[in-house]
Amino acid sequence: MSQDTIVAIATAAGRGAVGIVRVSGPATRVIMQEVCGRALIARRATHLAFVDGRGNPIDDGLAIFFSGPNSYTGEDVLELQGHGGIGVLSAVLNRCLSVQPRAAGHPAGRIRLAEPGEFTRRAFLNDKLDLAQAEAVADLINAGSERAAQSALASLRGVFSQAVEGLQQKLIDLRARVEACLDFPEEDLEFIAREGVAQRLLDIQAGLKEALLAAQQGAALRDGLRVVLVGAPNVGKSSLLNALSGQEVALVTEFAGTTRDRIVQEIVLQGLVIHMVDTAGLRQTQDTVEQLGIARTWQEVEQAQAVLLMRDASGEIAADRGLEALVLQRVPAMCQVIEVNNKSDLLIETRPAPPPRAETNATTRGSVTISSKTGQGLDQLRAMLIEIAGLSEQPAVGVFSARTRHLQALLQAQANLLAAESHLHQHQLELLADCLGQAQDRLAEITGEFSADDLLGEIFGSFCIGK
Repeated sequence: MSQDTIVAIATAAGRGAVGIVRVSGPATRVIMQEVCGRALIARRATHLAFVDGRGNPIDDGLAIFFSGPNSYTGEDVLELQGHGGIGVLSAVLNRCLSVQPRAAGHPAGRIRLAEPGEFTRRAFLNDKLDLAQAEAVADLINAGSERAAQSALASLRGVFSQAVEGLQQKLIDLRARVEACLDFPEEDLEFIAREGVAQRLLDIQAGLKEALLAAQQGAALRDGLRVVLVGAPNVGKSSLLNALSGQEVALVTEFAGTTRDRIVQEIVLQGLVIHMVDTAGLRQTQDTVEQLGIARTWQEVEQAQAVLLMRDASGEIAADRGLEALVLQRVPAMCQVIEVNNKSDLLIETRPAPPPRAETNATTRGSVTISSKTGQGLDQLRAMLIEIAGLSEQPAVGVFSARTRHLQALLQAQANLLAAESHLHQHQLELLADCLGQAQDRLAEITGEFSADDLLGEIFGSFCIGK
């Protein structure tokens, strides 16, 4: 594959003022000579005509040549910046693909269309980027908010990778000390104390915890927070969705059971994308369509990152504690729950005290009293959602873009370190060394030191063509 020269349109599909065709690979200089009519000085923008095989102009624009390895991919790269019309871009692309390198005396392989993400994949394979940085390229392109873009840029600039590599170096140092203990079994207890193995392990655990927190915040910025509105019919779930989104997304009537299917609306709070899911009210019903909607409500509850457990603060609709207990039992272990008492504008002052809450693995972040009609309490609710995502009102310092696989690797490394701590206390040095090695391997997966080809295909296959 590295002998092929790849070509693609690097700008978005459709019409635009400027369009870019990008070339990378061994035959780049041949294409430059054929299309531009001459050799170019590296890293200098040159205004010229792009010509066809007969020397007739196709377009007029700027050409920039980057000599490898000082380029994005690490190979020779050519960027042709012309007009952004569909027809002219296609003509320039086809002209590049039509060049015959062997006919020009160049022994390079094929010239072909690039696959999705292939330019960035070559940058990774040529050690221009590690895998976490390469993934950050796609995250930066797809960022849905300014803060998400900032976190992706931090990863692209190596903040995440540096944190991981720092932990790896500490693990390598600790493993060396533990291995030295194994070499001198008659002195191992004294050696462990003298080398400060326990304290070094605690320091690594603290650093990993800090990296995991930053990664979780970055993942929330990248993917958004999925928040599910749950409660009995007519407690105001759809009204709250409309109030938070600032538009009439869901129908609101005085009749119970108006919402019969989930409605997903994206809202942005201080740079955080929240996928707000309105659901069918939970109750016993013989209506077949409503039953299907309630089944989907349970599906959303079981996948939620946060649940707004809604009640009618006016007292008109009594809270069904049995139903609420069932909700709390079915939410994921990491899900966080906010109890939302709606309709505060109709609040009845004398209400019986609520019964004790049911046992649950969910984390309850407290309760808030609101009015979807007047807006009372909505700012407090928004602040609680931001807090759940782990983000303060100000842009988070040190937060970097992270993906599910990164979080899984960090969590697995954290589990390995906890096991290592246990083995240290039990004086099982061989098992301690093994757990430290496993933790190091998990961290190495993040930056791509150990990466299977199918993982690379999955990662880069999600990129856009031309990047």
